[in-house]
Amino acid sequence: MGILTRLKPALIALAIAAGALPARADINADAAFELSQAAIGNHVGDHVLNGMDGKALSLADFRGKPLVISLVFTSCSSVCPVGTEVLRAHVREAQDILGEDSFAILTFGFDARNDKPAQLAGFANSHRLTSMANWHLASADEATTAALLHDLGFSYESAAGGFDHITQTSVIDAEGRVYRQLYGEAYPLPLFIEPMKDLVLGRSTRSLAPADLWDRLAFICTVYDPATGAYRFDYSIFFGIVIGGVSLILTGIVILRLWLGNRRIDRAEPGHSKG
Repeated sequence: MGILTRLKPALIALAIAAGALPARADINADAAFELSQAAIGNHVGDHVLNGMDGKALSLADFRGKPLVISLVFTSCSSVCPVGTEVLRAHVREAQDILGEDSFAILTFGFDARNDKPAQLAGFANSHRLTSMANWHLASADEATTAALLHDLGFSYESAAGGFDHITQTSVIDAEGRVYRQLYGEAYPLPLFIEPMKDLVLGRSTRSLAPADLWDRLAFICTVYDPATGAYRFDYSIFFGIVIGGVSLILTGIVILRLWLGNRRIDRAEPGHSKG
């Protein structure tokens, strides 16, 4: 039995407590969680959406960098606005660490009948999203919406005055695959930052090029400080790595000099012969 299977009941309970899964019976929490988790690894299709400016916006345009997809309906008066404000704060923190151009964000209005460009623009203005770098808002027709939500493993049901839905933010990698699912409207900052660090900086050094080496160093030295609730570059780790590297180099030089000195002594000894 896998660890996810063993932990699933606890994870579902936490998701309901956080508001990620509706506690009512309209959506089966167990099935919604399984569907969402099963989408990890899915390739998100190159769906063509309608941007809030009325222009076509293809998901293919986001390939090459990570993409964060937040799912809302613009007439929502509770969970979606709160989740958007939390995401905005997390994104600002991530952009400060990783760079404004290191990833993109898409708020997708899944109410295909009502989330039109004007409603998306109003939602963007209400939550100050237009001032955020690389933040896009879009919706789509019913068929495209259904296909995208299927790719993301997103569950929702129509309800009086709106929708009952899983509160889900999906992190998509540079190749367009679902990498991580985040649940609830107020998840902790590290749950957002850590997968973004993985995707932007990488857990392993891709080459010996200076840029890749620096990315690896930044990954190691960027740490979360619970006292401030923010991420920072830990210079003590940086200096520890530098000092450790210098120590290894100096040790290597000493060993090499001793070895060369012994070779000279051996050659200088009378009657020295090889073999």
